[in-house]
Amino acid sequence: MLAPQDSIVSHAVASARVADTIVAHKPQRPQTPYQVLRMLPRDATPAQQDSAIQAWFQPAEVHYSSRPDTLHLPGHGVGRSLKDVKLPQYYRETFFANDSLLHPELSGGRYGVAGDPVPYTVRGDDTITALLIACFVLTLVVFSHSRHIIQHQLKNFFFEARTEGMIYEESVGKFRFIVFLNLLTCLLLAIASFFYITHFVSTTFLVEEPYQLIGIFGAVFLTYFVGKTILYRWVNTVFFGGKKSKQWTWQYTFITALEGVALFPAVILQIYFNLPMQSVTYYLVFILFLVKMLTFYKSWAIFFRQNSMFLQIILYLCTLEIVPLLSLGGALVWITDVLKVNF
Repeated sequence: MLAPQDSIVSHAVASARVADTIVAHKPQRPQTPYQVLRMLPRDATPAQQDSAIQAWFQPAEVHYSSRPDTLHLPGHGVGRSLKDVKLPQYYRETFFANDSLLHPELSGGRYGVAGDPVPYTVRGDDTITALLIACFVLTLVVFSHSRHIIQHQLKNFFFEARTEGMIYEESVGKFRFIVFLNLLTCLLLAIASFFYITHFVSTTFLVEEPYQLIGIFGAVFLTYFVGKTILYRWVNTVFFGGKKSKQWTWQYTFITALEGVALFPAVILQIYFNLPMQSVTYYLVFILFLVKMLTFYKSWAIFFRQNSMFLQIILYLCTLEIVPLLSLGGALVWITDVLKVNF
């Protein structure tokens, strides 16, 4: 008697499980158009996709809530409904409502006024920063390799030592390090000229990048120093002999190298610490005056100490110092006038 009953119960349990399985695998109604599109094959056309969406979703009338709006600012009254017949006309339409050019369905862009772009600053220029760091490191390398020569020149600058000729022979192999400091002087003078012109003259030029303007100024200063060196060498060799000419060339190169070292702190302070440009200008003028005084002294000590010919000294300095300096200033002014944009 128990066996047939157990069979009936087992059959009922099995049927219930099959029914649950069928219900579990029955596809549910899609809730979004994305789910409808997932049901279609991948090669379904846009028309088929549109028909499938319309078959699953039917447009219905939107019923807005009739409850009062309580989301208003504290201290202000409840906002008025647009369905209110007593609402004034200017609440329901704008001034441009009848304008044919009004298209509220089109996006008018972002609200507000576009901000001003961040202006260019040398402080934020990675290339200039990397170049100055490289110059600083190379300057330390130059001082480490030419420390003996530089110390001797500083110690015996204001009088002529007996071992001067031997020092020149030893310094020939290290002359290239001093030449690097002269190139550094040209670069720093170019950057300082760029600061002065952009601050006092103009900020808009025909060249697109500031590197080009700094490169032009650097080429001008390099031409100035190379031209002066050649002119000095030719004049001194003709009138004073080759030995004194070599001595003067070394001294002039050394003074120019010191000028670059003295300019480096002013350029760094102006770029990264916003040192006033007026103070930088005074400092540059002082360095230039000091360099010229040292140049005048060394030219007198080397060439005119034995024979004090005042008129010859004046002609020498005017021809080889004053005239090239005025020519350099005129060239910088002319290049600035050509490159700046005149509004």
